[in-house]
Amino acid sequence: MKKATGLSLHIGLNAVDPAQYEGWSGPLAACEADAEDMERIASARGFTPTILRTAQATRDSVAGAIKAAAQKLVKGDIFWVSYSGHGGQVPDINGDEPDDLLDETWCLFDGELLDDELYALWAQFKPGVRILMVSDSCHSGSVARLALSTPSTGPARAALADFGVNEELRYRFMPREVALRTYRAHAAFYDSLQPRKARRGKKGAKPAATPSVKAPVRLLSGCQDNQLSLDGTFNGLFTSNLLRVWNDGKFKGNYAAFHKAIVKRMPPTQTPNHFTTGAHDPAFDAQPPFAI
Repeated sequence: MKKATGLSLHIGLNAVDPAQYEGWSGPLAACEADAEDMERIASARGFTPTILRTAQATRDSVAGAIKAAAQKLVKGDIFWVSYSGHGGQVPDINGDEPDDLLDETWCLFDGELLDDELYALWAQFKPGVRILMVSDSCHSGSVARLALSTPSTGPARAALADFGVNEELRYRFMPREVALRTYRAHAAFYDSLQPRKARRGKKGAKPAATPSVKAPVRLLSGCQDNQLSLDGTFNGLFTSNLLRVWNDGKFKGNYAAFHKAIVKRMPPTQTPNHFTTGAHDPAFDAQPPFAI
């Protein structure tokens, strides 16, 4: 029986190219450190890892690494991608985001990578390949609204202090005004990345075709859709607590138990998410985290 193969990609951006974000460089402190710590776990667990730091983490390099993994891996193998950086949003033009009318993005160095694009990349993986995503970012369409009331003072700030967050607060999201400027400057490009609806004469359009994802995909993310993810000095808050729970591989339990243990360590202002999509794989559900 073939031994399973594990490939991983670890992305950490402490800044973005201001030329591609209308003058905004998006400085953060701990995203490269997050990627390095994820790479260390991957190596210890037997993955063959790739790491992309800040200027290396371009749209082409990230998509290219994912496509290469999709070509190589077969049923029983696993691909793990971790992302630490800013989350952004662009207007949804193809009607696949009816709740907030926004597509969520990863803010890569030379431009945003849309959730539509990620979903299309997962569709390139063969059935039976497990896909694990660990994302320590804000990538919700709700962040623009919440950015107006981030917990910098008052009871919410005190609650963060109770969980050991006493430093200057930095959130991993693209500010609303930057998102607007960036989209308006590059609207034709970002619109072209979304699957378009097929026209049916003057009577309207049918929904855009959604690529079928035949692989099981599991996401552990830094917060819920209506929350923000905190950066830190040494790691993002979510990654920091993930590392504490992992405890150099001493953690015992499956992904659900891992998620629950991380949530217990987090303040009420930031609740990590855990969900699956694509094909259902009960064996993947039962495995310990980061198992090949």
